[in-house]
Amino acid sequence: MKKLPGNWNLFELVWLGLFCGTAIVLTVIMKDTFLGFTVFMTGVLCVVLAAKGNLMTYVFGMYNTFGYAYLAYTNGLFGEVMLNLLFFVPMNAIGFLMWKRNRHDGKLTMREMDQRSLLLIVVVCVLGSLGLGFGLSFIPGQNSPYIDALTTVLSVVATFLMVRRFKEQWLLYIVLNAFTVLLWVIRMLEGSSDGGLMIVMWGAYLINAVYGYYTWNKGVKEVLA
Repeated sequence: MKKLPGNWNLFELVWLGLFCGTAIVLTVIMKDTFLGFTVFMTGVLCVVLAAKGNLMTYVFGMYNTFGYAYLAYTNGLFGEVMLNLLFFVPMNAIGFLMWKRNRHDGKLTMREMDQRSLLLIVVVCVLGSLGLGFGLSFIPGQNSPYIDALTTVLSVVATFLMVRRFKEQWLLYIVLNAFTVLLWVIRMLEGSSDGGLMIVMWGAYLINAVYGYYTWNKGVKEVLA
């Protein structure tokens, strides 16, 4: 793809502008909260920059972490709350430092997992989701415990892979984002005022995850060349 000033290409600018515009329109039409809007905006910037291997992803990610945790709390998604406050906050700081130390000629060096390690990751995600979902089902007010658990476990594992610079993080993010869209569809049908905007946000994440895998796959090939 043709590069534009600032190392952006036309696809990145077009889809970023599309979803930002959609966020503004939905905020006005649905009379959504300003907090929901800012979580959407910082979230999109965060994942776009992650796909590009840009350190600023962790800066926008920190605000998005606190904002999303509050929205999840008000919607009874306690697994998401614990994930964001107890895990993503420290991992944002750790990830920033590790990415900063593993750059070559201004670009992040990207890595690839072997098949045995990838199979282990799949087993961990399945067993972890079942165990956490069972535990969440006992919490009063918890909604969709097993879907909440799946998205929580996938987020944890994918974040570890992201900090370690493995391209396979994006495969987990594709699954994660698809199920998180489903989670917020359920919440919107049950009356959540933030549901519509969160569906669009996580839909944007899903598109970006596909593009992120494409970009990082190319980055790994450049390292191995």
